[in-house]
Amino acid sequence: MMKINQQIIEFRVERDSMGERQIPSSAYYGIQTLRAIENFPISGIKPLPTYIDACVTIKKATALVNGELGCIPQPIAEAIVQAAEEILRGDLRDQFVVDIYQAGAGTSHHMNVNEVLSNRALEILGDEKGNYQRVSPNDHVNYGQSTNDVIPTAIRIGGLLALRRTLYPALDKVIASLHIKAEEFIDIVKSGRTHLQDAVPVRLGESFRAWAQILTEHKTRLELAQTDLTRLGLGGSAAGTGLNTHPDYKTRVAEVLSELLNQPLQSAPHMMAAMQSMAPFVNVSGAIRNLAQDLVKISHDLRLMDSGPKTGLKEIQLPPVQPGSSIMPGKYNPVMAEMTAMVCFQVMGYDNAVSLAAQAGQLELNVMMPLIAYDLIHSIEILGNTIAALTDSCIVGITANGDRCRSYAEGSLALVTALNPHIGYLNAAAVAKESLETGKSLRQIVKERNLMTEEELAQVLNLEQMSAML
Repeated sequence: MMKINQQIIEFRVERDSMGERQIPSSAYYGIQTLRAIENFPISGIKPLPTYIDACVTIKKATALVNGELGCIPQPIAEAIVQAAEEILRGDLRDQFVVDIYQAGAGTSHHMNVNEVLSNRALEILGDEKGNYQRVSPNDHVNYGQSTNDVIPTAIRIGGLLALRRTLYPALDKVIASLHIKAEEFIDIVKSGRTHLQDAVPVRLGESFRAWAQILTEHKTRLELAQTDLTRLGLGGSAAGTGLNTHPDYKTRVAEVLSELLNQPLQSAPHMMAAMQSMAPFVNVSGAIRNLAQDLVKISHDLRLMDSGPKTGLKEIQLPPVQPGSSIMPGKYNPVMAEMTAMVCFQVMGYDNAVSLAAQAGQLELNVMMPLIAYDLIHSIEILGNTIAALTDSCIVGITANGDRCRSYAEGSLALVTALNPHIGYLNAAAVAKESLETGKSLRQIVKERNLMTEEELAQVLNLEQMSAML
């Protein structure tokens, strides 16, 4: 018992292979978690809720299967399952306390999960926390398991959960919103731009439709990449051989997890391979990075098209969501697009870290899994949250400056491109050069040079016809 700030803190004593330690009696974690807290005061960043969900769901499934197969007593299995369900509903989340930068492979976090489930199961059975002879973190909660097969499985499930909960819904919504804007702006003609220079006219609506198509294709790539996450190495135990597991365990636990998560999961064809290779995570991370790169491009396009209001393009108006300057009154900045780019840069950095960690495995294990777990799941979730915020606070409220768009389109020197088949490339280049030097319109110069008639010019320089998609 200890008095801190006039509060009396009570302790229990727990033992492990290294000795005894005092644990706060109120804590559901145990001695191995305490050692990890002391050993890794690194970032202050705790495990992501989605990752906790993944780990606890695995423990629920393994308790169900091990109880069903007679590997652990049924009352203990039921208590572990109940404890897991409580945590999945949101209880005891403050008990997962190990820094994300921790012991290799994720042993510290894994034991944190095992200890919390063990101690809550003891309470459910009417016993005291810390009585591991009755419900052991290792012998019961972790029966037939190892950090080495649980953690790569948790990364897989965490990635699948993050995609389904966060990123896919956000992508579906932004794609639908872009299609709505495409229809709204389909009759607005604007100047195209290549190399940031004048190009042939395009429809503003088609610009939005192009973005929708780009994001649709990224979702397809992600759905293909995520199939790598559905093959589980759970049941491989310490080195992929299945040591200390029931013969039916690996197949049955994959079936139970499929039911719990409503995902088509299956046992991997080779447990050792599933444990050693981080390629599935690199594949998904790469697809996330690829999406982020195009999102940066879209965010930059939005900023350019909204630039101004007096000295920029100002073809569109992004919704102002907050004052943009501490010194310049009346200024509004494209903050949602700016935020989007910053998050995308972070995602690209995470992908690089995942790639480096994935190649750092040796022999039967990759010990860099805690880094991969956090960076991959966090990438998915912050990108999904970013897309959702960009959609709600920016995309849906965009308006078009049709007159400005038309003015740029009509004044673009690139309209001379349409004259090529009628007057030849060299004549067209000469007309463009004279227009730039004199300020005369293309129409005027072509007529002065007797290259085309008024009627022919009217047909060839029809902006609606030039900008229509074939």
